Amino acid sequence: MEIEEVFSSKLRVKILKLIYRLGELNVSDIARRIGINFAIANQHLNLLEQEGIVQQRVYGRIRMYRFNQASTKAKAIQDFIEAWEQANKTQTTQLKEKNL
Repeated sequence: MEIEEVFSSKLRVKILKLIYRLGELNVSDIARRIGINFAIANQHLNLLEQEGIVQQRVYGRIRMYRFNQASTKAKAIQDFIEAWEQANKTQTTQLKEKNL
């Protein structure tokens, strides 16, 4: 899968950001927090898992998803999210200082 396909879905990006911020979540929690149904969240998570970006751990009937720490793609996405959020914080701070 090409990078454009991974980032072409706003929902996939939201899922990745959520997992980045909170670490490990189950499908129902991801769906609830983003405001989508279980089946759609599950489809996106399956695609991300097939790409090796996220991995699941199973506890009985509960599947928990987190970034796959062994994946260079996952590491690159985490670094990108971190850099983007830091750039947003810096920009916000600069705008506040400019308006004072």
